[in-house]
Amino acid sequence: MLRLHNLRPRPGSRHRVKRLGCGESSGHGKTSGKGNKGQKARSGGSIRLGFEGGQMPLIRRLPKRGFNNAAFHNRYAIINLDDLNAFKAGTAVNEQLLREAKLVRGDFVGIKILGDGEVKHGLKIEVDKVSAAAREKIEKAGGTITLSEKAEDSHGEAAGEAFAGEPVGEAPSEGTKKKPKTSAKAKKKASRES
Repeated sequence: MLRLHNLRPRPGSRHRVKRLGCGESSGHGKTSGKGNKGQKARSGGSIRLGFEGGQMPLIRRLPKRGFNNAAFHNRYAIINLDDLNAFKAGTAVNEQLLREAKLVRGDFVGIKILGDGEVKHGLKIEVDKVSAAAREKIEKAGGTITLSEKAEDSHGEAAGEAFAGEPVGEAPSEGTKKKPKTSAKAKKKASRES
């Protein structure tokens, strides 16, 4: 029966490392399996993935179509509860303090606290998101969580203002009747007749 003490790799899955440059009789003598001359025969002569000798690579020649949501992905800096034990009891922990302590770095939308580990003392924490487990542990230790409010997206506000005065689903009043649209074909026909 298979147990931890008698685990063995499958036959053929492991083999000896190829020893290069050990003379003619080694089976890999002279050129040591690198062929004759050229860039890949030199030491340090590795070629990066996708490099095609200077010609336009395939990845750049192919047309790029479709939509990729990665550009609109919101990245949050992650902090675990174990990381917060570096601060003294009663400390007000915010983004500035976390950056100074080098617990977060780079560009991100906000900070999220996850519940990995335990908090040893109460802290006043101001972040953008917190998991349910982390909130429970922080409050149990005597700490408080304040979620910072982000300003609404300017695009959303502009859209709201544009439609604020117009009731949805109502027909325009008689005083503001719209003129019927004339098609481009009708305009051309009228100009020919005149």
